[in-house]
Amino acid sequence: MSMNTRKPPQAIQQMLLFRVSRFFGAAGGLATRVCEAGFGLPRREWGVMATLATHEGLLSSELAELARLDRARTSRALSRLEERGWVQRTPIQGDRRRIAVHLTEEGRRMYALILPRMAQLHVDLVAALDDTELAQFDAMLARLQQQAQALENDSRYASLPRVERSKGQR
Repeated sequence: MSMNTRKPPQAIQQMLLFRVSRFFGAAGGLATRVCEAGFGLPRREWGVMATLATHEGLLSSELAELARLDRARTSRALSRLEERGWVQRTPIQGDRRRIAVHLTEEGRRMYALILPRMAQLHVDLVAALDDTELAQFDAMLARLQQQAQALENDSRYASLPRVERSKGQR
């Protein structure tokens, strides 16, 4: 990693995290409305469901990692999805302590109804960019994510305690 000599921003409005958070607030609000108003499904549960749709049979710990949620939030989301009949947890043969998670037939049907609405929201959001800009943005976003993950192990940040948020806090 090369030494960064960029001048730090002078105001929060210039900071990438602030700007991404503002974008996520606006776009995430739209996603929440599509999921909750259209299907009565909180966006976190949609994220768990969508992750499961493409990774059937995961352990809940693996699902938590892929969905970038802590285990408690993943477990709560899975319980609510299971109550709806959209998810099924099945003990793994030979090791009953390990539980594989699958979408049920009804869960796959609901996923197939919600996915096109969320995909249309994506299309509407990225309409502000042409194809070249979108490809560049996607590549840059991937590099920024890689950089953020690398900084988790950087000595300036690795020693900071992890913050566990309780239910209801952001």
